[in-house]
Amino acid sequence: MSLVIKNSITIDAPASKVWNALVDPEQTKKYMFGCEAVSEWRTGSPLLWKGQHEGKEMVFVKGNVVDIKPERFLAYTVFDPLSTIEDIPENYLTVTYELKSENGTTTLNVTQGDYAAVADGERRFKDSSNNGEGWNPILVQIKKLVESE
Repeated sequence: MSLVIKNSITIDAPASKVWNALVDPEQTKKYMFGCEAVSEWRTGSPLLWKGQHEGKEMVFVKGNVVDIKPERFLAYTVFDPLSTIEDIPENYLTVTYELKSENGTTTLNVTQGDYAAVADGERRFKDSSNNGEGWNPILVQIKKLVESE
């Protein structure tokens, strides 16, 4: 059985604005716990989530862009380099963003998993799903950010 977090939100803005919030480091740090998403945003390119901790710049999450179709779809892998889990491809999770536009609004669907296929997956799933909330708190922040601009 797979363990995948799935969340969705409808944002009153075109896909181009939602996409910008997902890939612009100045935007990501406004909703992703102060972390900037740093990447060339090309298939295969590294993706680092960088932020400050006690005055030092750190990488909190790392991965690679798996697939990218601007303003429509983004898939990337994630791994916590600060964890005690072995840093091998089999322990990386995949996050996907799917954007669907209609009449000036955009539905953003997010998945993260499969936790069943990685080391310590059940605990990681419970930690990431935030009592069933998953990505919802972050999606609410993205919605506020994009709709306020």
